[in-house]
Amino acid sequence: QVQLVESGGGSVQPGGSLRLSCAASGSIFSFNAMGWYRQAPGKERELVAVINSGSSPNYADFVKGRFTISRGNAKNTVLLQMNSLKPEDTAVYYCHAKYATSYYNYWGQGTQVTVSS
Repeated sequence: QVQLVESGGGSVQPGGSLRLSCAASGSIFSFNAMGWYRQAPGKERELVAVINSGSSPNYADFVKGRFTISRGNAKNTVLLQMNSLKPEDTAVYYCHAKYATSYYNYWGQGTQVTVSS
């Protein structure tokens, strides 16, 4: 059974930084796409950043220049470096992964990020 496990969330002041990590277990094959979504209270889940094998990362406009997504050295890991955090970045951040040959979406359990003074 494939599971995605996030870590690295927490509370930070505006302008601060956090680094999120996501690691998959139980997967024999490499995911084609891995990324991060977020969901704030009362809002729909939205894409933050995604990285596909062999392609450049894609970012939501609201994080461009502040967040950086990368694949980790270990298979099926993805990182999200978040700098210059703003209060509006407060949300539960979810790791997402998908194989190239399947329509099924894998999700992590989510990690809370709170940006507040």
